[in-house]
Amino acid sequence: MTETTDEAARHKAKMANRKAAQDAEVAGKTIEKGLLIVHTGKGKGKSTAAFGLMLRALGRGFRCGVVQFGKGAWQSGERAAIERFGGQVEWHTLGEGFTWETQDRARDVAAAERAWAAAQKMMADPAIRMIVLDELNISLRYDHLDIAAVVAALKARRKDLHVVVTGRNAKPELIDAADLVTEMTPVKHHFAAGVKAQEGIEF
Repeated sequence: MTETTDEAARHKAKMANRKAAQDAEVAGKTIEKGLLIVHTGKGKGKSTAAFGLMLRALGRGFRCGVVQFGKGAWQSGERAAIERFGGQVEWHTLGEGFTWETQDRARDVAAAERAWAAAQKMMADPAIRMIVLDELNISLRYDHLDIAAVVAALKARRKDLHVVVTGRNAKPELIDAADLVTEMTPVKHHFAAGVKAQEGIEF
């Protein structure tokens, strides 16, 4: 389809107006701060998105940390990749498997407490600029940790520290404290068609 001169001019004027509005909006954002980011919801991709953010931060030279709550010590693809950054990343997997696997609440609580202690130590390290608290929401959901104490510590974090929390069923107190909350909504999942968890996709 051939574009007329008038159509091209209208399009150019429309895009110029849109650019001006966009530039004005961006120029109005002047605050720079560490963010508390929450990825929750029933859909796939919460941890995947968190590690994508970490990859971006690593590319900018940030020193980062990971604490995995609940997940056992199996080696995931993202851990294998991120460990190639060496000392730029501190990684702790301190769970003993999900709560339905351990079937032992006392062990789950103890594991969550160990993981939270590691997280707090990282939060106090001024060299670390981003921390992923993977599946923290699960520990909070099952009351393995005190939600008020966790939220208070996250609110009191250093002003330049980004913290990303993942897991289903984020508690309202955490959502209220967060700067950015994304809810992953399932539309279609290959598990429903009998496709198993696969290397490079699920782990």
